[in-house]
Amino acid sequence: MNAQTIMICSGKGGTGKSTVSVLVGAKLAARGKRVLLIELDSGLRSVDVISGVYGKTVYDIEDVLCGRCPGEKAIVQSPLYPGLSVISAPYEGGEVRAAPLAGLILAMRDYFDFILLDTAAGMGAPFCAADQLADRALVVLTPDPIALRDGRIVADTLLQHDHAPSSVRLVVNRVSRSSFGRDSAVYDLDECIDTVGLQLIAVIPESRELQQAGAAGTELPPGCLAALAGEALAGRLLGERIPLVAL
Repeated sequence: MNAQTIMICSGKGGTGKSTVSVLVGAKLAARGKRVLLIELDSGLRSVDVISGVYGKTVYDIEDVLCGRCPGEKAIVQSPLYPGLSVISAPYEGGEVRAAPLAGLILAMRDYFDFILLDTAAGMGAPFCAADQLADRALVVLTPDPIALRDGRIVADTLLQHDHAPSSVRLVVNRVSRSSFGRDSAVYDLDECIDTVGLQLIAVIPESRELQQAGAAGTELPPGCLAALAGEALAGRLLGERIPLVAL
């Protein structure tokens, strides 16, 4: 087995990148895939809460990368989503470097089908490390001009670093009926795609259920629209032809 490594990134903060990371991991796991989600956003840890492992973590990614513990000791199984394993970021400090992260991925890839790297917003050390190691990338943004501009910068950087265009895809998150139109800052999805310059792979709707589940560390109701969008995204990552459905 050789795990596929996918980085989940964004330009600006607040796009819901970590929530999307857990959603994708949970839905891939629901399809029988073994998934390891590694959170690289030191100091702004949230994946532990969203995935339900809060209070269960003894070691974090900083402990692993600094050699204080082997990778398997930092892995925590999500009690909410069977098949999803998590290595959390530290609450503060730490630096993500490509070489030790590559060593961790090499050690883990025989045990998982997918390794997801939840990077920090922007293009700091976590982004640069993941950029060197990822097979694919998901650029997560919300439908607003700043997120689109920053998303274009991230997309251009990934493509300039020899990622094939087919391996870098766009996820538009937190979309509602009021997100687009003549009176909105962004006219339509086509404007998102054209501005960022990436092929769209998913549209995830604004969802109170998703926000509440993430904040409380509880399972996302399977029938809500965000869960259905996550299932479709997981299917597309697995090569299934699933049409995008307009909200």
